[in-house]
Amino acid sequence: MSFAPGQADPPGTSRSTSATIQPNILRYLVMVADERGVDLRPLLQRLGLDETVMRSAALRVSYRQGSAVIRRALELTGDERLGLRVGTAQHLTAWGLLGFALMAGDTLRHAIETGVKYQNLSGAMVVWSAGAGEEDDAFVLRADLPDPAMDPAVAVFLSEEAFASVVTLSRLTVGPAFAPRLVEFSFPPPRRRDLYGALFGCPVRFGAPANRMVIDPAWAGTRMPGRDRVSYASTLETLDAQMSSRRDQQDLLEVLEISVAQGLPVVPSFGEQARRHATSERTLRRRLADCGTTYEALVEGVRRERVEQLLLRPELTLRDIARRAGFSDERALRRAVRRWHGTSPVQLRERMRSDRP
Repeated sequence: MSFAPGQADPPGTSRSTSATIQPNILRYLVMVADERGVDLRPLLQRLGLDETVMRSAALRVSYRQGSAVIRRALELTGDERLGLRVGTAQHLTAWGLLGFALMAGDTLRHAIETGVKYQNLSGAMVVWSAGAGEEDDAFVLRADLPDPAMDPAVAVFLSEEAFASVVTLSRLTVGPAFAPRLVEFSFPPPRRRDLYGALFGCPVRFGAPANRMVIDPAWAGTRMPGRDRVSYASTLETLDAQMSSRRDQQDLLEVLEISVAQGLPVVPSFGEQARRHATSERTLRRRLADCGTTYEALVEGVRRERVEQLLLRPELTLRDIARRAGFSDERALRRAVRRWHGTSPVQLRERMRSDRP
C-alpha cells in the first residue's frame, strides 16, 4: 500500500512545545462542551487562551495546550465519545482557504488528497496520509498519532474526531448518503459500539494495527459539486505561500527550542538569541509573535519538558532536578510544577512512573 504523507514537521521538532496548530478542534470542543453545560473557558484562560485570543485567525496552540484542554474536557463532560461529537459538529468553513480549496477540487479523492497535503494549515492534531488500497482500487485514508506515548484518552479522542470530521464534511459536499466501506481504529473496543455504526454507516473494527478509513472507488471518484479549476489553482498558490511561511516558523521554533534545551540549566538571553540569528530583538520578537508565542513561553515549554523527563529518573532528587532545569531552588520548581500540573513534583513523579509501561 502506498501513501502520500502530508507536510510533516522536520525531524526532531518538539511538536509538544511549539505553538503551530490552528485551534479549530478546540473551538468546536468549547461549543460541544457548552451544549453539555460544561464551560471550558476558565481552563483556556489559564493556558493563555481567552476568548479574544481564541477568535484570532493568527492564533496557534501547541500539542501540549491542545492535549491539556481535551483531557480536561473528557473529565468534565464524562463523555467517552466526545471525539465523535466534536468531529460531527464541524464544517469546512472552519478551515478557511483550505476549506474553500477542498470544495473547489475535482473529486472527493482529490479534495481529501489536498487536505492531506496542506494538513498543517487545517488544525489537524493527527498525521494524515492517503493512498491506494490493497484491492479493488479502494482509496485509504490513514490517521496516525503524533506521539504513540500520548495519553490514551486523548489518543482515542483525536482518532474519533479525525474520522468523524472526514465523514461529516464528505456528506456536506457529496451528499448525505456517503459512507466509507470500512473504518478501523487502533484503540480497544469501546462499551458502546452502536454509536460508531450509526455514525459511519459501515463496519467498524477496533484493536486494528492503525487508524484507517477505506473508501470505495465510486465514492472517491464522485465529482465535487463546487469544483472550479481556476479557483482551485489560485487558492493553492496562496496555500503554498502559507505553507512556506509555516515551515519557516517551525524552523525558527525548533532552532530556539534546541538552543534552550542544550543550554540548560543556563537559559540564553533573548538578546543572545537575536545575535545568533543575526537580527534585532525587535525583529525576533515580531517573528515569534507571528508564530503565536513568546520567548518566555518557549523557554517555559522546554523547561517543563525537561522537568518531566528528569522526574522519571528515580536517582535524581528534587534539588538535582531544579538545578538541571535551570530553577533557582526547589521552591521555584514546586511553584512551576503546580502551575503546569496542579500538583506537587513528588505526586507528579508518582503518577508518571505508575503510568509508564
